[in-house]
Amino acid sequence: MFSKVLIANRGEIALRILRACKELGVDTVAVHSAADADAMHVRLADESVCIGPAAAAQSYLNIPSIVSACEITGADAVHPGYGFLSENARFADILGAHGIAFIGPSAEHIRLMGDKITAKETVKKLGIPVVPGSDGAVTADEAAGIAAQIGYPVLVKAAAGGGGRGMKVAQTPGDLANALSTARAEAKAAFGDDAMYIEKYLAHPRHIEIQVLGDGQGHAIHLGERDCSLQRRHQKVWEEAPSPALNDEERTRIGNIVAKAVADLGYSGAGTVEFLYENGEFYFIEMNTRLQVEHPVTEAITDIDLVVEQLRVASGSPLSISQDDVTFAGHAIECRINAENPATFAPSPGRITYFHTPGGLGVRVDSGVYQGYTIPPHYDSLIGKLIVHGRTRVECMMRLRRALDEFVVDGIETTIPLFRDLVADPDIANGMYDIRWLEDFLAKKKAE
Repeated sequence: MFSKVLIANRGEIALRILRACKELGVDTVAVHSAADADAMHVRLADESVCIGPAAAAQSYLNIPSIVSACEITGADAVHPGYGFLSENARFADILGAHGIAFIGPSAEHIRLMGDKITAKETVKKLGIPVVPGSDGAVTADEAAGIAAQIGYPVLVKAAAGGGGRGMKVAQTPGDLANALSTARAEAKAAFGDDAMYIEKYLAHPRHIEIQVLGDGQGHAIHLGERDCSLQRRHQKVWEEAPSPALNDEERTRIGNIVAKAVADLGYSGAGTVEFLYENGEFYFIEMNTRLQVEHPVTEAITDIDLVVEQLRVASGSPLSISQDDVTFAGHAIECRINAENPATFAPSPGRITYFHTPGGLGVRVDSGVYQGYTIPPHYDSLIGKLIVHGRTRVECMMRLRRALDEFVVDGIETTIPLFRDLVADPDIANGMYDIRWLEDFLAKKKAE
């Protein structure tokens, strides 16, 4: 096991990683921007290093500063969390060149899955089902031919895209040219790459993702699925496991397909293979080669610490569990609590004047904030995650309702009221929603 891990992140995920390290007896180094000097993970870490001013580009994305912090403190490994440098292959390469372990997959696998076209080609060869569409980047003429073959509507997507940018729907042949040009412009501005591919647009799918762990030694397991269909502008809001839409046969089938593919790939660490699911069929979207924000719901139903497994595998150990060791118990739901206006979603940075988190059986809150803490305006608005677990989905929903009523954050606005509305909605109670449900729900609320 590593002797000292540098946590190259901030907020709740930095605190989450710190806790796992401490439980393994591993010393921790917190890096932080000038704006995060009072952050909880900085207070609790064994050592801390300021790596730059508030702007992420000059701190949390500053590779030379992070490597220097490793050398100053003697850290022998870096955990990148999620976001920032977590899927940056160059960062992994640079750490390796300095003899520092990257707690994640190889740079080769990060690159492989970072390009959507290459990822699609790779997983197709490994037996993972994909959405019908182009096999690579397309010209306007090629796109028109493929669209005619697979049928409208079609989705135009940036090869290097993410977060919904560089993604447009064409309902008819007449829409295609405009969708392509608009998506190209967005992708060029956001990613510096305007390569486009095209695929069948699914009308009412769910977003289902499979959590995997591999040890890079030919072994891999799946830890079931998460349903992340409740999204706003392609950003996840509410996640649950298991999915209300799947049965045990479907769950086992797709889990085994993914686990075998990841083993055959020789993948090391935690990863998530994401799908659209409609009419009993799964269609690959992408693979995230990192820990996910929503990983706690999987931990709740499996009782497996994903961060501890990441640390073990990255240090050269094989997986500590086999597929036969994985059992699923109960139901878990996560709500992402953001510092945002619950109606307009405008950011709401500022000082937290009162902070009371819910507790009790089956309730977990992952948060790096505290009473008196000032949320800076420079970063993502996520301030915490409320995770509840129950023996059944009904029990879980009732527990969530109770926990939301107990959760108090004063001094700023948060999205807690949105979740109180969701937990009271009949469609959510019955698990009857897809990836477009939340946008429609919010539009109706706005019109009322």
